[in-house]
Amino acid sequence: MQQPSTFHYVIHYEKASAVWQLSELFLEHIPFDHEQLVFCCIGTDRSTGDALGPLVGNQLIQSYAFPFTVLGTLEKPVHALNLLETQAELETRTPYPFIIAIDACLGEEGSIGSIIVRDSALYPGKAVKKELPPIGDISIKGVVNVGGFMETMVLQNTRLHVTHSMSMAIARALTLAWQRHLLKNKQYSNNYANYYNTRQQIGYSNFR
Repeated sequence: MQQPSTFHYVIHYEKASAVWQLSELFLEHIPFDHEQLVFCCIGTDRSTGDALGPLVGNQLIQSYAFPFTVLGTLEKPVHALNLLETQAELETRTPYPFIIAIDACLGEEGSIGSIIVRDSALYPGKAVKKELPPIGDISIKGVVNVGGFMETMVLQNTRLHVTHSMSMAIARALTLAWQRHLLKNKQYSNNYANYYNTRQQIGYSNFR
């Protein structure tokens, strides 16, 4: 049974503060210290609408500042034909991975361009009526076009500009969240060191 989501966050990629707000959310909810943090970017380069995941994957692996495992790129996409194999491989890893799943989806006309983040799995291929197992501890979905009729054709005729722009916002926010995580840890370490050095200088041992 799918676990209920405890947060459901939606923001349009064109909003001026979208990248910063997404990075804030990712910083709060993605365990960047996890030993097996995996970003699974689902989709195919054969469809402009369904290329959101691989576009995000490409941008993440091209960022030298992003050290985590990224599955799903334009060159090596993760899609309906190899998703089960990918999941089986992930299940062999120790410790069990914490998976961030990224995929395109269809929605209402007014929601096109929205990025949806939830702490629950996503169901790949749902937009085109494919039965695939859920994947992800956190899901990031981008609404690329209108759903409800001839979904495969709609995805294939989605504007690449929309898909690419959304992928850039997601990738930039993930990279920014990781950098902010590093900075946060550095500040904590510095504050602890300053506190410890101050105790040594004052000589608290004399007050025992």
